[in-house]
Amino acid sequence: MAKGWYVVHTYSGYEQKIERIINKMRETDTDFALVCTDVKVPFETVVEVKDGVRRDVKRKILPGYILVELDLPDHSWKTWCSQVKRIQGVTGFVTPNDSVKPQPLNAAEVKSLFQKTGDLPAEKVFKPKQSFSIGEQVRIIEGPFDSFTGVIEEVNLEKARMRVSVGIFGRSTPVEVDFLQVEKIL
Repeated sequence: MAKGWYVVHTYSGYEQKIERIINKMRETDTDFALVCTDVKVPFETVVEVKDGVRRDVKRKILPGYILVELDLPDHSWKTWCSQVKRIQGVTGFVTPNDSVKPQPLNAAEVKSLFQKTGDLPAEKVFKPKQSFSIGEQVRIIEGPFDSFTGVIEEVNLEKARMRVSVGIFGRSTPVEVDFLQVEKIL
């Protein structure tokens, strides 16, 4: 037996529906429940600011994929894999080809994914909705420097802050602002 988390490719937007179908299959078929022990759609929480309101938003880590924990026997793995693949909206397991037994995620990949979802404890790192990099132009949207534009000089993910160089009275002045106080200029 090779118990592990396997990645199943689905139509985008069908992930939760397929998760519900697999859970229903586990409830109704006891043999399938012995092989399929869990199913998850991995989500992470990101902070978003809309109209000046800060809120947490759940976002799929792997859009178009779900994780299925299977204990696949070596002699009958094709039977159980085909049962999952027959679900409408599933395109197959992530594997080089269908004649080869799918490989589970390794322990480091599983740990990394479940730390992002919050299922495993990890250092809490602020994850902004937008990514910022040094040299980008941004507009400050709130605070004492509202409506000023500048260039990012430094980004600090741990503190969720950045230093932006803005022009005040004709001189370049560094200002430290929160990630949520700026927006990118496109």
